Amino acid sequence: MTPVPPPLRCLCLAGPTASGKTAAALAIARVLPVEVVSVDSALVYRGMDIGTAKPTAAEQAAVPHHLIDLIEPTQSYSAAQFVADTQRVAAGITARGRLPLLVGGTMLYFKALFDGLDEMPASDPAVRAALDAEAAERGWPALHAELQAVDPVTAARLPPTDAQRIQRALEVYRVSGQPLSSFHRERRAAETPPMISLEPTDRAWLHHRIGQRFHQMLHDGLVDEVTALRARGDLQPSMPSMRCVGYRQTWEALDRGDLAGLPELGAAATRQLAKRQITWLRSMPQRHVVACDTADATAQAVALAVRFAESLR
Repeated sequence: MTPVPPPLRCLCLAGPTASGKTAAALAIARVLPVEVVSVDSALVYRGMDIGTAKPTAAEQAAVPHHLIDLIEPTQSYSAAQFVADTQRVAAGITARGRLPLLVGGTMLYFKALFDGLDEMPASDPAVRAALDAEAAERGWPALHAELQAVDPVTAARLPPTDAQRIQRALEVYRVSGQPLSSFHRERRAAETPPMISLEPTDRAWLHHRIGQRFHQMLHDGLVDEVTALRARGDLQPSMPSMRCVGYRQTWEALDRGDLAGLPELGAAATRQLAKRQITWLRSMPQRHVVACDTADATAQAVALAVRFAESLR
């Protein structure tokens, strides 16, 4: 078992995709001596810039960013790696007399950082192969129903088409006889860093933003970006990097040779991601909610950050 990580002296800014986290983080950086630590499982990949809404060169120049462009898309990155990297990076930021500002929407990473993760069974190729064969015959929704029976907590946060995570959850259960959710432990909210959570009061507002942003990604060259990734020859659609929202839908559209429906498919997948992110957030009692669909959302986030920074001194 791994110990629960010690509490970090930091600020946290979370929220679903397209909720305005980058703008709020930059505004906070204008009034507080912070450095941004990315809490995003897609931003770790090099060469994946448009579809991940990676902070621009100008934004990264305005305030130091960490845990971006760490690995190649052929590689994998775990929650345990994130915790270790964040602790190392945060120690360096603190040593410079600055404050880590953790920003992102990968809620599993936040949970791992707050609560710790027990050591889970290693990957078992034979079990994975068996699950792949079952999925080919029965479909991932059927395996999701199986997961619902043995681990309803994990099944509740996974859509029936999330092949990668359904496979891992069933693999853990078949190898250990225990549900994946039993490997997660909770820390008291009082021990967790302050978290500002950008959440919409009107889901339609967020859906509109998501649609606009995906259209902008297509305009900025997402299809060309995915085409270049495919042309490398060392990537497969089953890899975690290519399962990222937007990349998976674009890859499949290129396979079909039909891009006409891509804007709606990409936006729909992103809406589902946002729904899962909001569900995770609502399970975190330490969060302080800012309505991201109000005109002064960024100003509210900055005010909270200033207040929380004072309490950390």
